Amino acid sequence: MSPVTSSVVETEEHKALRAAVAALGRRYGRDYLTRVAREGGHPDELWADAAKLGYLGVNLPEEYGGGGGGIAELSIVLEELGAAGCPLLMMIVSPAICGTVISRFGTEAQKRAWLPGLADGSRTMAFGITEPDAGSNSHRITTTARRDREEWVLTGRKVFISGVDIVDATLIVGRTEDARTGRLKPCLFIVPRETPGFSRTVIDMELQAAEKQFELVLDEVRLPADALVGDEDAGLLQLFAGLNPERIMTAAFAIGMGRHALAKAVGYAKTRQVWKEPIGAHQSIAHPLAAAHIELELARLMMQKAAHLYDAGDDMGAGEAANMAKYAAAEACVKAVDQSVHTLGGNGLTREYGLASLITASRVSRIAPVSREMILNFISHQTLGLPKSY
Repeated sequence: MSPVTSSVVETEEHKALRAAVAALGRRYGRDYLTRVAREGGHPDELWADAAKLGYLGVNLPEEYGGGGGGIAELSIVLEELGAAGCPLLMMIVSPAICGTVISRFGTEAQKRAWLPGLADGSRTMAFGITEPDAGSNSHRITTTARRDREEWVLTGRKVFISGVDIVDATLIVGRTEDARTGRLKPCLFIVPRETPGFSRTVIDMELQAAEKQFELVLDEVRLPADALVGDEDAGLLQLFAGLNPERIMTAAFAIGMGRHALAKAVGYAKTRQVWKEPIGAHQSIAHPLAAAHIELELARLMMQKAAHLYDAGDDMGAGEAANMAKYAAAEACVKAVDQSVHTLGGNGLTREYGLASLITASRVSRIAPVSREMILNFISHQTLGLPKSY
């Protein structure tokens, strides 16, 4: 049995979905994604095949072309592609965050305009929340939106926004003024890629990935009234409707990456022979790999709990579980990658085995979309009831 291949808590339908996606992933693999990234391209072929099989929109409503499932199903898709070495990062952003927000809070016109395309992969969206001076503090977001007759006018900056060059639009988090209190509240706006005043600059990253990162500038960007998603007075609810799936899907991304690295290491440890037995027979090799397997399994269980709570409509419970899942999966992924590289020794740093690039990639799940320290702040304050320090 390969590391982390099944779960007793999954339905037969989930197991069948997992097996089918794994088969698709094996057709592409790590070499495909590495080559695409090295050439400066995008995984268009894999994206198209995943869309054709219905995997990209598995969480979106059936009446808009989706699969009628939830984040539980979408997380399976991303995890299995990751385990095959070819995760699609834009799945976290386009169907999980943007698709979820629009399907829950969008107008009927917005749903008809966006959800079928998000489901079949013909349209994609990015998500813009992070700002240079705000970091993890969403209350310090300075991108503002003001009304000008029948239009919205957005001004501000965003950083580390994935895939803006290839998407049709970006779901931007701005802040509007509450007419009653004068306080600023978060709101979400659909900003088409080529809107005047909406510019992007590539951020030069050491990370090797097909999806580029961008800094965005919104300079008096004018949008029609229907660019606003949902109710202007329900900003935080709508925002976290997207952030909880983001954390769950990041956990899936990390677990898949950890599984991929661990499978490489286990295969190597079974065949690499230095003395009489393969190196996997030695406890100093076997036990750390076994521990990595256990930690990935535990992280997956928390991810499944978070997805179940979210799909059941328990936003508060899902928020706690999604943060825990993201934390556990990131830690398990980093440890699994590190131990896998160590198991291969010098070979772990060669391009042939493809593990070295995961050293950098695995740390992304610790940093984004929220740092492990902020998750610990959340759990210590919200769950344990300790005094707030921030």
